[in-house]
Amino acid sequence: MVTEITQGIRVTVETEYQPAYSSPSQYHYVFTYKVTIENQSENTIQLLRRHWYISDAGYNSREVEGEGVVGQQPVLEPGQSHQYVSGCNLKSGIGKMIGTYLMERVVDGTQLTIIIPEFVMIAPIRLN
Repeated sequence: MVTEITQGIRVTVETEYQPAYSSPSQYHYVFTYKVTIENQSENTIQLLRRHWYISDAGYNSREVEGEGVVGQQPVLEPGQSHQYVSGCNLKSGIGKMIGTYLMERVVDGTQLTIIIPEFVMIAPIRLN
């Protein structure tokens, strides 16, 4: 589990390898990651966009950018949190992700770039 706090917004990520959906002999490794976003600031905020950088050891890196997270643009009052689960496929079984959320303070429209902490994904079979 990794955590980062930016401007009062706490982002925590936990990863899990999914062997039932993976096929190492086909270079297909599936991971899920659970993200918890906690508004520890004094302002109501809305998550507008996400921007991910995905590294797959020995293969090309890629970027994913778009609106919201899993189809949502949650609004968080002070003290509230939002949690979601998403996934990532790797060819090597070893990789990492890092990124940012674009959020907006509802009261004045100020946009905030919130850091998503870097996290590593390693299929247990790759540890041998």
